[in-house]
Amino acid sequence: MAKHASTTRTVGVDAQHLQTIMGIHDENLKVLENQLDVSIFARGDAISIAGAEHEVARAMRVLKELQSVARRGHVITPDTVKHTVTMVSVEAPDSVAAMVGSDILARRGKVIRPKTYGQKHYVDAIDENTIVFGLGPAGSGKTYLAMAKAVQALHAKEVSRIILTRPAVEAGEKLGFLPGTLNEKIDPYLRPLHDALRDMVDPEIIPKLMESGIVEVAPLAYMRGRTLNDAFVILDEAQNTTPAQMKMFLTRLGFGSKMVVTGDVTQVDLPGGQRSGLRVVKDILHGVEGIHFAELGAEDVVRHQLVGRIVEAYEEFEEQQ
Repeated sequence: MAKHASTTRTVGVDAQHLQTIMGIHDENLKVLENQLDVSIFARGDAISIAGAEHEVARAMRVLKELQSVARRGHVITPDTVKHTVTMVSVEAPDSVAAMVGSDILARRGKVIRPKTYGQKHYVDAIDENTIVFGLGPAGSGKTYLAMAKAVQALHAKEVSRIILTRPAVEAGEKLGFLPGTLNEKIDPYLRPLHDALRDMVDPEIIPKLMESGIVEVAPLAYMRGRTLNDAFVILDEAQNTTPAQMKMFLTRLGFGSKMVVTGDVTQVDLPGGQRSGLRVVKDILHGVEGIHFAELGAEDVVRHQLVGRIVEAYEEFEEQQ
């Protein structure tokens, strides 16, 4: 809350959208107050904002964007408010309403769409390029959005199959020491891809899609020697590829195909200090036509609010230690 308000301005809000903008128990307005250090008062169909001139101006822009989102029939959550504040702060060229309206998939009432400017830029890059590298921290949506685009492309008959792959490397573990058959050993590495797929495709038809080869989920080693035509191919956890594996994967590209490579170069699990193929590929392929590197950051991380508080608490604890 602002202690020394220098100005007060009022914005009119459509009566039918007032509750959507304010949120349950005014939680959206409270988030906006905390994000911009202003005081907000709602009376009738008008919202008054008090605080420093520049903060009040930003809050006014946020409220106008939120009203546009509400007019399109979208739900507004505290996270929507936070992302809107971020977009207004960085002078993003796209309006929040346009971004929120960029639906990729809708299934059983759940809509998948970019939620930040960085995510929107990433999704647009996938549309415009043959190979896209999605680089960013966990939770920034790089793999999830890529999979949504893959399913969208399959539904639109732009490709005839989806191939999901990742290297079987995790924190130094070796497959030979894990129990079970080869498929059982590999399954834990591919499980995150299965889980994301279940969010986008009816679970009961996934086995049929996999049996027919329309959807393939396999470790990176299974890509060697193949040419992947008419496919949407996603390589996940690419920071755990060696330079040779990265080259092998990229040269599998066939006609009518699209590739998305995702990873976080700060989370390399390769043993013995091996170089990450994801770290060197940008220097090798920078500027090559048809290839785009999309950088996602902490501001693009979309997660449960409690997770954010947990991370902050751990960071505080580690600093004290």
